[in-house]
Amino acid sequence: MKWRSLDESGAQLDLRSLREQFAERKQLIAKYALPETQAIHARAIAEIRDSGIVRGALGVGSPAPPFELQDQNGLNVSSAELLGKTQMVICFFRGRWCPFCVGQLEATKLVLPQIKDTGTTLVGISPQTVQQSFFMVDQHKLRFPLLSDRNNETARNFGLAYRVPAYQQSVYRRSFVNLPHLNGDDSWELPIPATYIVGRDGIVQYASVNPDYSDRPEPVDIIENLLRL
Repeated sequence: MKWRSLDESGAQLDLRSLREQFAERKQLIAKYALPETQAIHARAIAEIRDSGIVRGALGVGSPAPPFELQDQNGLNVSSAELLGKTQMVICFFRGRWCPFCVGQLEATKLVLPQIKDTGTTLVGISPQTVQQSFFMVDQHKLRFPLLSDRNNETARNFGLAYRVPAYQQSVYRRSFVNLPHLNGDDSWELPIPATYIVGRDGIVQYASVNPDYSDRPEPVDIIENLLRL
């Protein structure tokens, strides 16, 4: 399922809350997706929730694992170097093929000036290849780095990586979501969508981890948390 960017579609900037935008997208999915397909995705979300992986994910007060990853231009980005200058907001997302990930990043793009005003750097992290991140930045006119987390190593260090179950892999293949091609490996692993605020001391100050990929924190909530720190 390919979600066209605001620029690509010629639409006005969508200033509604993510909750409102996602509710509309869920209505479209409910209308056009086969019931059995919707049931498969719901089953996968429930299994992730029941697995206990969220309880084991990195939480507030924990030291954030360091990382050095390539951005959409193939340049190395080091968390230690960033934290030497600013605090960080990290958005772990599944990939450019996910309409909810696109919606979150486009909405976050609109508050990027406020994020920077708090002395914070915003980065997105996904398992997609550098080339896919380049396409996403270009298509959606993003103004922050998208980092390629090869083999989900950073997501795994944050406790977020999981393997897409075989029954859901079949649905993705039928929908032309070829994760081995998009991610450059055959693992069929993805990160649970998560948003973190990491202080300059490397300690997690805010964490939102949700196995339901259609539920993400509002950008305004991120700003409010940054202002409280």
